[in-house]
Parts: sequence; structure tokens; C-alpha cells
Amino acid sequence: MAKTQSHDNSHSVRGHIVFAFALAIALYLAWLIRGVLVLLYVSALFAVVLAPVVRATSRIRIGRWQPFHGSAAILILLLAVAALLTAFGFLALPPVLRDLQALSGEMPTRVPAFLARFQKIPFADRLNSDEVIAWIQGSISQTAAYLLLSFREWAGDLVQIVAGFVLTLYFILEGEGAYHWFLSFLQPQPRKRLDDTLQRAAIRMEKWLLGQASLMLILGVVSTIVYLSLGVRYAYALGVLTGLLNIIPVLGAAVSLGLAILVAAIDSWGRVLGVAIFFLVYLQIENTWLIPRIMRSRVNLPALAIFVALLIGAAFEGILGAMVAIPTAVLVSVLVDEYLVRTAEPE
Repeated sequence: MAKTQSHDNSHSVRGHIVFAFALAIALYLAWLIRGVLVLLYVSALFAVVLAPVVRATSRIRIGRWQPFHGSAAILILLLAVAALLTAFGFLALPPVLRDLQALSGEMPTRVPAFLARFQKIPFADRLNSDEVIAWIQGSISQTAAYLLLSFREWAGDLVQIVAGFVLTLYFILEGEGAYHWFLSFLQPQPRKRLDDTLQRAAIRMEKWLLGQASLMLILGVVSTIVYLSLGVRYAYALGVLTGLLNIIPVLGAAVSLGLAILVAAIDSWGRVLGVAIFFLVYLQIENTWLIPRIMRSRVNLPALAIFVALLIGAAFEGILGAMVAIPTAVLVSVLVDEYLVRTAEPE
């Protein structure tokens, strides 16, 4: 009896050692292909978030005819997005290009006038117009050289974006089958529990998408009204960009502010001041009133958790990590609540 128990113990120890080695090898392999795993995760997350839009499009009926179903719904959405981007380009780009051409021809005469106004600011009277023009030309040359030298990196990023886009489409079309195949590895009771948990997480992610779309729409409309009232050039184009860039947390607002200030600086410092005041006031209202009421009510996460998730996502994957930080935080919170926090129901 003792010999049998000793044999079982040694067998158990060997099993634990083999499992530890297998786990270490699996983690090492996951680290080697972490880029692919991140791409798969982000694509699957976007598919979960965008699936309700596809389902809503699929439910459109013309009488008894349901023309948009499955892949046809995705095709219609892609065509609609392409049409909107094309229309935006045709309406917004021509005046910008005309002004850039005119500005490039007038730069030698306009820069001294700009510096004359700028030198009225304390400690700015030491600037020389020739030095500033030379600095601008040198900066443009350095930027062009950087773009050419980093073409390989940009091409690699473009390939990653295209691959992620294609994977997202595949997950939307065939993700349900892959999801049930993954669950099939579990026993019936754990399978049902995990399925219910992930379904709850998916519902909260869909609510996050609605909340984020609401924030983008509010900022786009309000910024357009402010740009028009201030007389800023390209007000409609800037308003649309400001709303769209709001999907990128923190950085989107910074880019929008920089673009608006650059455009406003063409005409007057008063408009620059007006744009800066608008962004300061709006960001305070958004962070203290809109986000807590819209986001917290939809994703059921405190503002601190949202902010920490954004920091962690940006630290791991930059802009892309910040974009998926809140849905990931929703998923993690639902899993933690189900498997770590929730107490067992009394029998």
C-alpha cells in the first residue's frame, strides 16, 4: 500500500513538472508571436463591437424583401463608409489645397508680417525672419527625408492594418462558429457559465460603442458650431475631423486641438485664443460630466478604472491599445466579477 502511494506521488510530481515545462514553452511561444496574438485579439474585439451594426443593417427590410444579409450587409456598410470618405475628400480637400498653394507662393512675404505680429509678444522680438524661413524650409526637408527613410515601417504598419481589417471581417462572418468551437473544449456546466459571462461582456461592449459614438457626435457638432462662430477656415471639415478623432482617447483631442490652432493662426491670434478656450472648457465638461454619465452608465466602470485602462493600453500598444482599452477593461471586469468576486449561490 505504501509502495503504491509512493508510486502515485512520484507520478503526480512528474506530471506537475511536465505541465510546468509545457506551460513555460507555451508562454515562450506566445511571447514570440505576441504581435500576431495582439492582432487576433484586437480584430476579434472590433468584430464583437461592430457586429451589432452589421446585425442592424441585416434587419433592414424593403417590404418583405431583406436585401442586406450576412456578407451583403458588410459590403453595404463598406460602400457607405467609402462613399462618405470620398464625399468628405471632394468637399474638404480642394479649398485646403488651394490655400496651401497660395500660401506657399506668399510665404516669403507673409512670414515677415506674421513675425511682426508675433514679436509683439514679450521676448519674441529677437526672432529674425530669414532665420525662421530657413528653419521652416529645413524642417520640411527633414520631414520629407524622414518619411522616405521610414517608408518600410509605414508599409509594415499598413500591412498590419489591412490584415486586421480582413481578420475583423472574417470574425464578423464566421466568428460565431469559431466561438462555439472554442467553448466545445469545456465541460457543459463551465461552458454555459463562460458563455453567459462573455455574452454579458458583449452587451456592455455594445453599450460602450453607443456611448463613444455619442461623445464623437457631441464633440463634432459643438466644435463645428464654435468654429463657424469664430470664423475659422474649413469649419465643417475641422468639425468632422474633431468628432472622428475623438475615438482615439487623449491623443485624438490633442491632434484636433493642434490642427484647429494651426488653421486659426493663419488669420488671427484672437481665433487661436478662442479655439484654445473652447477645448479647455469642453474637455473639462467632457471629463467631469459627459464621460461619467455616458460611459459609466453604459459600461458600469468608474472613471478611475477607465483612465487607468487608457494608460495601460497606451503603454502596451500606443494608439491601438488606447482604442481597445475600455472594451478590454469591460471584458476583464465581467470575468473578474464572475469568477473572482461573485459568491456561490446557496443551494
